[in-house]
Amino acid sequence: MRVVTWNLWWRFGPWAERQKAILAVLRELRPDVVGLQEVWADHRTGEDLAGWLAAELGLHRAFAASPAPERWQRRLGDPGVGIGNAVLSRWPVLDRRVLRLPAPADLDDGRIALYARLDAPGAPVPFFTTHLSSPLDASAVRREQVTALAGFVARHRHGTPFPPVVTGDFNAWPDADETRAFAGLRTAPAVPGQVFFDAWDYADASAPGATWDPANPYVHPGLGPRARIDYIHVGAPAGPDGEGTVLAVRRAGDGPVDGVWPSDHAAVVADLQDRPASRTGPAV
Repeated sequence: MRVVTWNLWWRFGPWAERQKAILAVLRELRPDVVGLQEVWADHRTGEDLAGWLAAELGLHRAFAASPAPERWQRRLGDPGVGIGNAVLSRWPVLDRRVLRLPAPADLDDGRIALYARLDAPGAPVPFFTTHLSSPLDASAVRREQVTALAGFVARHRHGTPFPPVVTGDFNAWPDADETRAFAGLRTAPAVPGQVFFDAWDYADASAPGATWDPANPYVHPGLGPRARIDYIHVGAPAGPDGEGTVLAVRRAGDGPVDGVWPSDHAAVVADLQDRPASRTGPAV
């Protein structure tokens, strides 16, 4: 099972040209499941980026709009465009839930987590995607958010041997308190007994891993050095027949497509074992 997570930079920059580049990257990857953040939805036309991508790629789609997009809209000067998270899936969505993440009033811009239970062959997949608060000094806020997120996962992960898959832009480095607390392997987990593997721990140590990189012209160099802030977390241990075992992981969308960078973030791509027969190689 091929999983992708990608922050699509909403409708910033040359968004119409970027939209085509995003599609080109996803078409080449041929993912089974995609967790997307900063997805636009135009309330005037009823169009949304996730819906367009799903139609072009032949995938199912679940979209959840931010409940408080006003701060985002002021940045564009356009109150007609919403923002949210989405899941694209090769398989039908059996269930869908949304969690609004906690944040103090001065930082609350409607961040959410989206859960979709996917009707995958062999066993349903409990899949999540999220987008945590971004200020550099907001580690304590993100710590509260991952605690809420972990509880959300714990409430919806059961009834299947497939471990939960949690994707998203955590806006935090791998050694940050909030990242470590969510994974629960190097410190006490946010939910007792619930731990996750960071898929990137299975990557080639020499492979470039930064998903936020000033080499990308959309990234302001004043926001810090290159860093890996986007994640695919897989519940540990794997399922009884190895379901969810990470087979391979890499970046994608980390360069221009026909001269246009798709987003200000690179994507993360992981191949997971989905059932015993796939042990000989990743499903693509």
